[in-house]
Amino acid sequence: MRFQSPQSNLFQVFAVSGVNTISFGIQASEEAKPGLLGFAVERIDPAKNERYIMPGFKIFRSVIPVPTPEAFVSTWEHPVQSLVWDDFSAEADHEYEYLFHPIKGRSKNLDRSAGPIHIKVRTEPLFSNETHDIFFNRGVASSQAYQRRFGNSRLEALPPERQAEALHWLTRDLDEAALRFIQSAGQGDTLLGCFYEFRYEPVAREIKAAMNRGVNVRLIIDAKVNESTDKKGVFHESFPREDNIKMLNTVEIPHPSANVILRQAKSNSIQHNKFMVLMRGGNRPQEVWTGSTNISLGGFSGQTNVGHWVRDPETARQFAAYWEILSIDPGARDGFTRSQAREANRALQTSIEALHETPTTLEAIPPGITPVFSPRAGKDVLNMYVKLVDSARACSCITLAFGINELFKQQLIDNTFRDEVIFMLLEKRDRPNPRSTKPFVELKFSNNVYQAWGSYIKDPVYQWARETNAQILRLNSHVVYIHSKFLLMDPLGADPIVISGSANFSEASTNDNDENMLIIRGNKRAADIYFTEFNRLFNHYYYRSVLEQLKESGQAIQSDASLFLTEDDKWLEKYNSPRKLRSKRLKLYTDMEGAVTL
Repeated sequence: MRFQSPQSNLFQVFAVSGVNTISFGIQASEEAKPGLLGFAVERIDPAKNERYIMPGFKIFRSVIPVPTPEAFVSTWEHPVQSLVWDDFSAEADHEYEYLFHPIKGRSKNLDRSAGPIHIKVRTEPLFSNETHDIFFNRGVASSQAYQRRFGNSRLEALPPERQAEALHWLTRDLDEAALRFIQSAGQGDTLLGCFYEFRYEPVAREIKAAMNRGVNVRLIIDAKVNESTDKKGVFHESFPREDNIKMLNTVEIPHPSANVILRQAKSNSIQHNKFMVLMRGGNRPQEVWTGSTNISLGGFSGQTNVGHWVRDPETARQFAAYWEILSIDPGARDGFTRSQAREANRALQTSIEALHETPTTLEAIPPGITPVFSPRAGKDVLNMYVKLVDSARACSCITLAFGINELFKQQLIDNTFRDEVIFMLLEKRDRPNPRSTKPFVELKFSNNVYQAWGSYIKDPVYQWARETNAQILRLNSHVVYIHSKFLLMDPLGADPIVISGSANFSEASTNDNDENMLIIRGNKRAADIYFTEFNRLFNHYYYRSVLEQLKESGQAIQSDASLFLTEDDKWLEKYNSPRKLRSKRLKLYTDMEGAVTL
């Protein structure tokens, strides 16, 4: 939801809320800026009868020249020096009032006499009766917050009670939502599942329980034989086939059977779907669970992931039709000639393309929900995604788990001197491939592209605390940080577009793999939830990415910029130019559509 404070001559505050996240922009007049040291932020929670000053991270060096590790400070004493601020500690379906207290004076003699700016906000419910419910795990296993709560211990090294607590903290209701979707299927209903990884025991046992209570469960499970021996002579068993079969055996789901179809054709590509379709009364498609979350421990609790619950019969019908195509295990098989393989794979693409008309331009995207299924021929859909990123009026955001596709680079390289800002959240830093003969194209701030990537701080510069990451926790081995796959075009505009699902915005995801995506047009609620969560993740990694770049380039790292506040109003100079990132980010809030005053 989108909110604004009553307008005054000096300040106005704007806010957009998701489920657990709220992002704020503060518009300050020129008259208000002289001598402004920042803002103390006060949060009022009427339901809990609580009122308190929010903590901060940066401090005045003149007040605390040698800070202690893990220390939080109060923004009442050490104000927020930014016109964009986020609260990532909100509760779902909750009303809050925030007071932004302008602070002037000097660090050791603060002037808090100016009246605060009040804004009331409400977060979205975790579960609703709306078309879309969206669930993000915490996905920041590299944060100091994990270290403060649980140390750097592996999950299996924690005592049982602490292990359960750590898992609950990491999953942040994502697994509960998936379990609740399965639990909503009753006797006589049908549950269609299509999974790349199927090795998270709580979900597998919940599906077995659904079978036991009379739900007609039918699963397509990736079981492709792709075992190999590497150059060092190490044998690697088929993945995820062997793990998936072990889990089916563990929860006693027979396979192959009327309930389980093992997807084995097209062994050189992957059955990358992670969706379920709920059909009431056996044959009436009603709801869909989809997103980026593999049914694995790391999928729910390690790498960044999203689960998306859709309550729309037409969308469910299309997913069910797609499931039926995959249920016969179509595509090329081992032993086929090249001609036979091409014919079988093209037949699969043709059958999927015939399901419904898929838009390939912005103008062709209708309001509401449009599913996109793969594999399909050509690059029309992928090119559309690229153009959506490039065509935003104010902002586009995209997560890229496997690098920046060359199509994006070709389209965005000329984005010099544009007002639009593009945020990319990557699993790994975009670097030249030493084996490639093509010139490396680097997108950077001169192209209005700002990148953050999965990284953690190896030495105690920021917050003076050790960190861990998902690999150290042994949660994931292939993708450690950013596994979600979503794209936002003008998320705070009047006509936002959200694209989310299993595909990685690549040729392989479009042409070869079994994949699904949702195109959602005009739903501000869905856009707000995705946008605030993107903020949370991008903000977490952006500092780390910049720090990593500075260290690798050999430049001196000025820790003062990250640890200490400015002792006067010079911090506002970063907002002087409309071309600067901070000004562009602030403008997203001050120009957003549909803000209300509670």
